[in-house]
Amino acid sequence: MRVLMTGLMFLGLVHAAGAEEVTSVYTEINVEKDCTIADSDEGDGMFTDFVCNGYGGYPVLIYADDARETVYYGFPKAGKRAWESFSAFNSSGPKVEWRIAKNGDRTIPFATIHRWSVSDDPDNPDKKTEVLVVAKVGQVEEQDGCAVGLVLATGNPQANDTARKIADEQARGFQCGGDERVLVGEPMPAFLRQEN
Repeated sequence: MRVLMTGLMFLGLVHAAGAEEVTSVYTEINVEKDCTIADSDEGDGMFTDFVCNGYGGYPVLIYADDARETVYYGFPKAGKRAWESFSAFNSSGPKVEWRIAKNGDRTIPFATIHRWSVSDDPDNPDKKTEVLVVAKVGQVEEQDGCAVGLVLATGNPQANDTARKIADEQARGFQCGGDERVLVGEPMPAFLRQEN
């Protein structure tokens, strides 16, 4: 009887684990069409804070300052969004891949994969390095989102698959500001996190 119960419990766990399906959904960010300016300073600072349409009601927040960007996906704590960006001049691309967990009727975006262009050679600003930034999506309850991993995409045909693996295995349990980001590829442009 005990063996039968253990076997049934194991089958139940396998069935429950198999109920979740992880897929990708893609959205495009057109700053002029999809974003609202939340704040800006056209003076010396030249910063702009955008709120953009994301996926399923989850916003994308872009803060651009001094030819650099920080991007937050989902819901941040009020006034507590960290600055996360490459130290060199950079910009994020228009397409965002959202990793979505589906369990029955419930659909939750838990991570994003977003391609960035980084000018990491000050003597040659037209030379760009492409990096996929894997980020944890800030949920309504936790409001904890941040970069989980960086995958060098330039010259790496496996970059997208690697980024999805990091997203699926690391993002949900990642502690922003505490856990160490996963870095794949060299030389990786310097990436910084500064708390507000």
